Amino acid sequence: MTSHLVHVALLLISSVLPLQTAPQAGAQAGANASQAVVLNATEAAKALPSSVFFRGQSASVQGRNSGGVQFSKDSMMLATLVDTSGYSSQLQQKYQAYLITEEPIEIGGHRLEPGAYGCGFVAGDLFLVMDIGGHDLFSVASTRDAGLRRPTPLQVVAAPEGNQYRFYEGRSFVTFTQAH
Repeated sequence: MTSHLVHVALLLISSVLPLQTAPQAGAQAGANASQAVVLNATEAAKALPSSVFFRGQSASVQGRNSGGVQFSKDSMMLATLVDTSGYSSQLQQKYQAYLITEEPIEIGGHRLEPGAYGCGFVAGDLFLVMDIGGHDLFSVASTRDAGLRRPTPLQVVAAPEGNQYRFYEGRSFVTFTQAH
């Protein structure tokens, strides 16, 4: 019951904070309410809690290694690296980041409903998404971007294909879109 209450509290925090946090002018000045705006680490960190709950434990977030997309005034997707030192080495291999989405998104043909998820880039060029209990939901192939000029531990950028975004860990990425 306690873990359920913590999960509910985190979901409430993630849905209330974006209403209080507007993207800064640095995100994309002039964007109107119908245009999605990519959030850099500073902007995303303002909306993220300092720690997140996943598989029975709390982990500190790395706000400097975060990013996201503000789809509209009232909805966003955020991702951040987490400190997984308290987790088993087996779980650490696949749980590197925390993803919170207020809108359904699609990653590699898989629909991800609003909620909080653990995820990570794993061996074999795969991106794995898990539910809050650490159960694998799906995995998709990730792509290595050798041409990325300045890889960072985690970032979200607009994809050249338009209305798509890339979620990077280092040079590896997956493409996602807002699902309709």
